[in-house]
Amino acid sequence: MAGILQQSLRCTLSGGRSLFSTLTRDATRSWTLPGIAASRRNASASSKIQVEMDSSTGIAVVTMQSPPVNSLSLDVLTEFCISLEKLEMDRGCQGVILTSSLPKIFSAGLDITEMYGKSPEHCAEFWKAVQELWLKLYGSSMVTVAAVNGSSPAGGCLMATSCDYRIMADNPKYGIGLNETQLGIVAPFWFRDTMVNTVGNRVAELSLQLGLLYSAPDALRVGLVDQLVPEQEVLRTAKDTMAKWLAIPDHARQITKSMMRKPTIDKLLSHREADIANFVSFITKDSIQKSLKMYLEGLKKRKN
Repeated sequence: MAGILQQSLRCTLSGGRSLFSTLTRDATRSWTLPGIAASRRNASASSKIQVEMDSSTGIAVVTMQSPPVNSLSLDVLTEFCISLEKLEMDRGCQGVILTSSLPKIFSAGLDITEMYGKSPEHCAEFWKAVQELWLKLYGSSMVTVAAVNGSSPAGGCLMATSCDYRIMADNPKYGIGLNETQLGIVAPFWFRDTMVNTVGNRVAELSLQLGLLYSAPDALRVGLVDQLVPEQEVLRTAKDTMAKWLAIPDHARQITKSMMRKPTIDKLLSHREADIANFVSFITKDSIQKSLKMYLEGLKKRKN
């Protein structure tokens, strides 16, 4: 039984291993796909996800670097999923720290432009990529620590709560939460379940209905994050915390994580196509498109 559970941890998504079996690494630990290596050889500066692997500790730091606010576009989602899958395949990688290279922001969440004025087919492709990110991160067999060094609304909050442990910069100006209703959008059931599993049903219900963004101190109070530290110490603390998690016998930790998270993961896997169809039907409604247009216009005005 234990062996079956342990094996399932690295195969949460069907076909997970074979899909990336041809991945290669160069001597500097940067990753390339054989089919696109040449086209990206001189394009490292445009990479939206940076992976730094420390072979001596087994810890990889995955850094989002997509200015101005690390919005989760289709390109970012795809690159993140590929990066995480490759780390899952690396037996030397035991833990992942997720953070941001941008000042004051962890991730602003889903890229609204991927949902506004797009075809149903594009919206479906985008939403499947969002699902994939969550399935890979929430279902990872590795230890995952979110080093939240800035604000993290909506999809950014989902990424953080999908990790095993959350460390946030102790700055009351930084906010975190699932604030989708503020934009006229309904968080899907697996966003909800992740929130409930983190803070409990009552706090999740208030948070989701009101679209609350919690300041860092309030996020700690309700259990949305696990620890606050000075901003300059977030990454160092994440590495120290990771060392404590990695001291636990890995097989026992992995099996326990699987038992806790597998029912939530299986729920989406069983309703994945229906969830995509529901999203496309909802997001392409005229009223929702109007709300997204107003939001984007508001952003433009603030920039000007």
